[in-house]
Amino acid sequence: MAHAFAINAIGPALLMKHLLPLLPRQGKAVFATLSAKVGSIGDNQLGGWYSYRASKAALNQLVHTAAIELRRRHPEAICVALHPGTVHTALSAPFAKTGLTVVHPAEAAQRLLSVLAGLNASDSGGFFNHDGTPLPW
Repeated sequence: MAHAFAINAIGPALLMKHLLPLLPRQGKAVFATLSAKVGSIGDNQLGGWYSYRASKAALNQLVHTAAIELRRRHPEAICVALHPGTVHTALSAPFAKTGLTVVHPAEAAQRLLSVLAGLNASDSGGFFNHDGTPLPW
């Protein structure tokens, strides 16, 4: 559990701590981090994966909280969590066999860039799916 939190929550929190203050005070600027749909408390229908789910839920809370503070000094900046879908990696390999749609990393990256291009300041603090739809916390 400590390892999952170190990778999925503490690492991104440290990036937020050091990078968010560097965003320009005017104009659109984006900080996005990769979360996962399994980090959604509202969407959890299967249970399991305690450490991974909890670490991604923690990341989502960190993003939401950081966005509130960011808005005070950088009103046009955007801070969001993104779910890339099931991407072809060692982590997802077992799930490709269960019928889930698995995409290559380049395709996932292109989808996420499209989502980011469509966001505005009112979306800051949100959690978005790879198709741009909001995900529940």
